[in-house]
Amino acid sequence: MPKTIGIVGLGLIGGSMALALRRCPEYRVLGYNRNPQTLETALERQAIDGVFDLDSRREAELVILALPPDALLEFLNRYAGEFREGAVITDVCGVKTPITRPCSDICARHGLQFVGGHPMAGKEKSGFSAADPMLFSGASYILTPLEDTPLPAVEAVGALATALGCATLTVTSPEHHDEMIACTSQLPHLLANAYVRSPFASQHMGFSAGSFRDVSRVSTVDEHLWSQLMTLNAGPLTAEVERLIGHLREYCAWIAAGDKTVLAAALKQGRLAGEQIPK
Repeated sequence: MPKTIGIVGLGLIGGSMALALRRCPEYRVLGYNRNPQTLETALERQAIDGVFDLDSRREAELVILALPPDALLEFLNRYAGEFREGAVITDVCGVKTPITRPCSDICARHGLQFVGGHPMAGKEKSGFSAADPMLFSGASYILTPLEDTPLPAVEAVGALATALGCATLTVTSPEHHDEMIACTSQLPHLLANAYVRSPFASQHMGFSAGSFRDVSRVSTVDEHLWSQLMTLNAGPLTAEVERLIGHLREYCAWIAAGDKTVLAAALKQGRLAGEQIPK
């Protein structure tokens, strides 16, 4: 019998998960979205086998909460008692320290098992209309179990990542996840967003090539979601921002002083560091 998975939230990530899992005969996919039109569209596109509602919540062995942080905790607090006893619950939030322990505690009170998760995939567009079954192909999936998280629950979410098409499974602590994501994801988005606020950015046609496109690409964030993620990860992210500002101030001072020797040495250091980054 196929394993039943419930997906709460059929936006870009949840919708893409549903589409990807529907290609796997070992899974039966039920979905829920607060927007009835989105739910209807998902059924029409055959992204889901049925609706994940009050009548079917106890059927799911694995539940994916593809919700933003504020909605995630609210939903879990309200509905955890309606899930199947022993079910594995996971999330897809881009910040883990403020999420993993509270969700684990809620789940423990209801006989559920929580495993923090974060698929490293996305697009500049959001919503179910942007969902793509190939979104996770070759991607990395991060798991952030706690010390008392049962191993079978971790393995269940790991198997989910494989079914989605992910190529790499990274297991780490919520704290280390947030430190790394501040550098590899949140800071680049913040940098791009600040960069395109230059009055010259809108005049780039005829003056730009790949470098402008590469830096500006991730500026079009969902401001409601990313403001949540960034403020929830304030400590690690502000440390990365301050580090970047410090480096930029150094470059600015050397350029203003016309110190080509020191500037060239710093640019070389950055080039060598960049060349050593695994591709």
